[in-house]
Amino acid sequence: MKRKRILSKEELLRKINPFYKEREFFRYSNPLYKEDSWRRPRGIHSKVRRKLEGKPPMPGKGYKKPEIVRGLHPSGYREVLVYNLKDLERINKEKEAIRIASTVGKRLRIKIIEKAKELGIKILNE
Repeated sequence: MKRKRILSKEELLRKINPFYKEREFFRYSNPLYKEDSWRRPRGIHSKVRRKLEGKPPMPGKGYKKPEIVRGLHPSGYREVLVYNLKDLERINKEKEAIRIASTVGKRLRIKIIEKAKELGIKILNE
């Protein structure tokens, strides 16, 4: 209950907190300069680094998520990477959801999905 309440607060914080953009992302066609990415400005004359008025905001420690919610999937579950059927035995289905590793083959993936559904475990990348 408490976790769901905090998750809804986190969604609210996401709307309030500024969206950080790469400095001068619009000037270059280089894929490193994406609109939705952030790289720390390091230049000695950088206006963003010096936090001058009228420049985009920089991330700071005041924008952290609540400690209970950090590292959780947006669904509210903690992600656990699964490689085989034995890994399913250690899953707490109330708090954890599984993500099947990309190195797992098709045949084993099908077995893992069947076993997880049988146990009632949520799968994030079915």
